[in-house]
Amino acid sequence: MLSELAFFSFVELADASLHGEYNRWHQLDHRPENLALPGVAWGDRWQRVQEPGLGLKHDPVFAGTDFVAMYWFRSPIRESVAEWDKLGEASFQWGRGPIIPGVERRLLAFFRPVKGYVAPRVLVNADVLPYRPNRGMHITLTRYEEPHGLAAHECFGWEDRRVMPGLLEVDGVAGGWTFSFSHAQQHTTLPFAETVTHQPGELRIRLLYLDGEPEETGAAIREAEQRITGEAAAPTQAGEVLFASTLSTITPWRDW
Repeated sequence: MLSELAFFSFVELADASLHGEYNRWHQLDHRPENLALPGVAWGDRWQRVQEPGLGLKHDPVFAGTDFVAMYWFRSPIRESVAEWDKLGEASFQWGRGPIIPGVERRLLAFFRPVKGYVAPRVLVNADVLPYRPNRGMHITLTRYEEPHGLAAHECFGWEDRRVMPGLLEVDGVAGGWTFSFSHAQQHTTLPFAETVTHQPGELRIRLLYLDGEPEETGAAIREAEQRITGEAAAPTQAGEVLFASTLSTITPWRDW
């Protein structure tokens, strides 16, 4: 497996005028510093595609999400995360973030990768998929009140054997990964508020890598989801979707 641990950050900008400034900081400063760490296998960030009406279906906490970032960590995990944590404090001492006015971090948490998938037409395996160029992502964040209950178990099996294979048939979907919540980020020095207080496994993320045009592929994904979940054999949904959205890859200088 590519990594035993991944980190996700859901960010909302309190002031839309900060969009360009935040993108420049993240793409030209913050992300390069993180990618240079030996313990970081890969990291990226995507901006939300505004899809009319969809935000009304989201949990209010996540409805205003503008960006999603993630990092994959190499083993040994403890040492890799400690070095990453140390860089955060060093960046603050340099006066280069990550404490930035107007940036609201709605989720800062570590997740365990569950399983990777690739579309039949894609030649690389799931571990290589994050390194493959993409045009965007489609992400779904779901909460399971009883993450180790029988209903959740049935949903996970359905996702693995029917939902993901069905979504891989959608034009523009290159592959994906599923993740299970491990723990919230608790930085050793920086004053990040704890954004989640859930038990392990209570949150689940499905991430689809897109090589098709994001808005069109996102619409096709939603249609495929409705078709698959409408099948007679589909289990009763045991989880509550907190956030589901299409995200586009950020192109430096063009998108700010």
